[in-house]
Amino acid sequence: MEIVTEGSARIQTASGVFYNPKMRNLRDISVLFLKAANAKGRLLDSTAATGVRGIRYAKEAGFQDITLLDINTSSSRNATKNLKMNKLQLRCMNRSIQSFCADGKRQAFDVIDLDPFGTPVPYINDLLKISKDGTIFMVTATDTAVLCGAHQNACLKMYGSVPMHNELCKESGIRILINFIVKSAAQFNFGTEAMLSISDMHYMRVFVRLNAGARKAVDSVKQCGFASFCPKCHSFYYAPGLTPMHCGKCRFCGAETKLFGPMYLGRIQDKTVISRMLHSTDANADYYQTADANALLQTIFEESEELFFYSIPKITKSMHISSASPEKVMELLISWGFRTSRTQFDRDGIKTAAGIETVRKAITSVKNME
Repeated sequence: MEIVTEGSARIQTASGVFYNPKMRNLRDISVLFLKAANAKGRLLDSTAATGVRGIRYAKEAGFQDITLLDINTSSSRNATKNLKMNKLQLRCMNRSIQSFCADGKRQAFDVIDLDPFGTPVPYINDLLKISKDGTIFMVTATDTAVLCGAHQNACLKMYGSVPMHNELCKESGIRILINFIVKSAAQFNFGTEAMLSISDMHYMRVFVRLNAGARKAVDSVKQCGFASFCPKCHSFYYAPGLTPMHCGKCRFCGAETKLFGPMYLGRIQDKTVISRMLHSTDANADYYQTADANALLQTIFEESEELFFYSIPKITKSMHISSASPEKVMELLISWGFRTSRTQFDRDGIKTAAGIETVRKAITSVKNME
């Protein structure tokens, strides 16, 4: 056993109970998000483990009505001890998510945190039963190999989508995850509003708000659709709709494109909330040891809202030339009047309103200036 201090929480880890110190940044971000979103009320940590998240939500985000849930008996015992260590009187229950949510008399939660090992898919439907208008849903997926296309059949089975297995896989994986939440929530007459989406290390995590109403549910579903990708020139196309778009020849190079989806094609970041989060990290720089988290949030805040991005090394390789500086290509496109930014999904990628032909012209111009 080991005593660990994280944020304002002091916990004791136990054998057989999962605690990953490398996920400290994500827990920092989750606390900052709840504060920036002005989230209040009843909170459920449905995969509590040591209880560190719930403890931090209580001590740092001001939540008083928190339920810690874990199916593992050792985890539940460890979380209970950690609550006492932090002098908190929160509920801690040793039950499965399915059993917990099956109670028809259970009061709905204002915030639900789901951070399972692997895919969150088996738990989404149950947790929607204890959601309501305005519920904030924080969902983590660590089956990134599935969402990023390394196991296409598994993605078809779990998420009902054909995943990308190319440089766009992280962004498309996030959009496939949100698509699943949107379609599931719509069955309960909830629309889905994406507020923060992160792909980092071995995980993807999305923060969404559920908005009650049949019309809102339909509007969210209408933001889902399909994307196609050209493996020759690395251009991409997308279109909303329940029917797959026609997948044929690339409009730029004429090569055969490949079809992917369905996936969510709407906005995946709320820049107002992210701005508040960044302000909070600046104000509490000594408390939140969030150098990496702050850098990630800054990139997301500055990221253009265009769908998908261009990987400069991939495109220069297809042009049979040495790679160009993504920063210089970005600066040139901005000078030409195109919205352009870096992206969290690829350190050598740029998001831009410019099309593939213009991006290639910018690359050529940058190379000619070398």
